Amino acid sequence: MGQLFDLNLRHLGLLETMHASGSLSTAAREAAISQPALTQALAKLETAFGTQLFERTPLGIVATPVGRRILRRVGRGLDQFGKALRTGRIDAQRKGAERYLTMAHVRGLLGLSEGGSFVRGAEIAGVSVPALHRSVRDLEQLYGAPLVERRGRGVGLTRSGARLAQGFTLGVSELRTALDEPVQSGGRLAIGAMALSRSLLLPATLADLLRHAPEAHVDVVEGAYLELVELLRSGKIDVIVGALREHPPRDLHQEALFVDWLTIIGRADHPLAARVAGFEDLAAFPWIIARRASGLLERWQQLFDRAGKPRPRAPIQCGSVALIRGVLGRSDFLTLLSVDQVPSEIETGALVRIRSEIPDTERTIGVITRRDWYPTSLQEAFMAALKRNVPAADAAGEDV
Repeated sequence: MGQLFDLNLRHLGLLETMHASGSLSTAAREAAISQPALTQALAKLETAFGTQLFERTPLGIVATPVGRRILRRVGRGLDQFGKALRTGRIDAQRKGAERYLTMAHVRGLLGLSEGGSFVRGAEIAGVSVPALHRSVRDLEQLYGAPLVERRGRGVGLTRSGARLAQGFTLGVSELRTALDEPVQSGGRLAIGAMALSRSLLLPATLADLLRHAPEAHVDVVEGAYLELVELLRSGKIDVIVGALREHPPRDLHQEALFVDWLTIIGRADHPLAARVAGFEDLAAFPWIIARRASGLLERWQQLFDRAGKPRPRAPIQCGSVALIRGVLGRSDFLTLLSVDQVPSEIETGALVRIRSEIPDTERTIGVITRRDWYPTSLQEAFMAALKRNVPAADAAGEDV
């Protein structure tokens, strides 16, 4: 199977013309190239994808089943490249600029974005430094705006450059997936995992998935909501599993799976463990809370704000459940968590739920994807496995 950056964007663009016309001769006329040249381009693409894209019939050509999936995926990738270029200045000279875009342009900008310098960017892209300079200059002409700026001893992308690189990353993700389409088993899946999903739901789901797809390659990226959303938007991860937001961004789609309950947690011999705590009691002890701009932090703040009570002192902010467990077990700190995030400690009695005047608060756990997401067979299998394993997670949550 071919390498991603060896693909010819102009040849890929011919696939839709061939599919729509159903004839190589008609497609050649429409593309203003010779039929032998078109036939040769198709042969190279079929070699790159490792499969037959079209069946030859007496009446013309018809896309094979796998060819149709590849064509759709390629079309989505080329659309991403086109949209990214069209975010630049619009004038008569740049209309249809995507016709002049090459994989060298794409590879160069992404290498520079990752490397932070022309020397490192050239190494990542596998080209010489002068070649990378030329590629970026050409791309700036196509885009119609500066893409690179000096930053100390290195370089960074301008706001326009970063926007273009994000669009290119999405396009590259679609083409990489297109190359995987002919694979009968396996494939790649990148999952963004927020805290609760890592403790119960995701482990059960992945064990289930890999029993049915043992050759699959799964990359799990742990992080907070805002970090994972940026990776999702750029196509570096496929889905996020975790707490949903009440007002999600319009470019993202949320699907609820189950309701989880957040409660106050402390060590077993905490001074508040033997009674029902009031707001004043809770404010008398230090708290360890979630990191800034997280849904869990907002829920903690709302517990006190809505009651008109001052927020307790919170000397520690972190997103590591392991660190939170360690602090709680060694101090009088309190925290707001789901019991499913500390199941072993609750079961052994090392940590307990602190009863209080504050009612437990619910949050919805689910899946977040891009609104224009087109899942692969493996990604669909993951979603199915995720839903199969929800009842166990939901039942555990009801014990809170």
